[in-house]
Amino acid sequence: MINTARGDRVDMAPVTIAIIGAGVWGAALARLARQNPQAIVRLWSRRSPESLAEAIGGANFVLSAVSMKGVSDSITRLAATEMPPSTVLITATKGLDAQSHQTPSQMWHSAFPQNPIVVLSGPNLSQEIEHGLPAATVVASYDQGAAEAAQRLFASNVLRVYANLDPIGTELGGTLKNVMAIAAGVCDGLQLGTNAKAALLTRALPEMIRIGTHLGAQAETFFGLAGLGDLLATCNSALSRNYQVGYGLAQGKPLDRVLAEIHSTVEGINTVEVLVAIAREQQIPVPIARQVHRLLHGQITPQQAVRALIDRDLKQEFEDELL
Repeated sequence: MINTARGDRVDMAPVTIAIIGAGVWGAALARLARQNPQAIVRLWSRRSPESLAEAIGGANFVLSAVSMKGVSDSITRLAATEMPPSTVLITATKGLDAQSHQTPSQMWHSAFPQNPIVVLSGPNLSQEIEHGLPAATVVASYDQGAAEAAQRLFASNVLRVYANLDPIGTELGGTLKNVMAIAAGVCDGLQLGTNAKAALLTRALPEMIRIGTHLGAQAETFFGLAGLGDLLATCNSALSRNYQVGYGLAQGKPLDRVLAEIHSTVEGINTVEVLVAIAREQQIPVPIARQVHRLLHGQITPQQAVRALIDRDLKQEFEDELL
């Protein structure tokens, strides 16, 4: 039984969380959940000896930590189980679906409209989590009780957890910053300096807000941990796979070689494809994302991408639509 009243985590009854996806991120989240002495943590993947139905049996929370391309399959597998509507679904995936253009939480809600859906996102580099370094994150849901239950589940002396009621904004903050991190990696790879990096990140934020508000997010969410916080962490760390892509391209490496060296999924590559498609359809100005898209497709060099952004028309810094 989940106690959704306000209060300290010590007031929680024992809870069970099943984590789908035993990769680096899933393992990091399992480590965080185990900080809670009241939590029973089950980590499941397709290679696990038990079935998914067994893993989620009796679970109060089911958390999806799979990559974006694995979300649809996870939904199909979970739909085949007898999961009760009281189970809280937490999504920790950052990306956009190539077919539907939906966020993961929207996909989960479509499949499980009776279950509370919670988004977990923030400046949480998995390698730092694995080393027990302190961090903060956000849990967001239209169901305040579900968000607060997830907040108490993950709060510990190494993780401060905030809650809000804007899951789409929280989700898009973590998704869109991956595109900006590729651009930041290019900036550092070309050794353009601190001034250029500051200018890039400052302009990246309104671009994220412009996209987010078009898609139903609240603008203020992007000034919090899931927006600005995640943007700063990802764009300034060599631990970020998206940053590594930009950095490698700036050093003259072909994309396939960069990806081979990373040995892991780089969500920003798929995200920029979907993002540019949405921007074209809805006529949303996304100058940084467009240059990243052209760069990934080999249409321009890193130097040309930078020049294209510098040569844009002059304008006021603050305009009605944050152009």
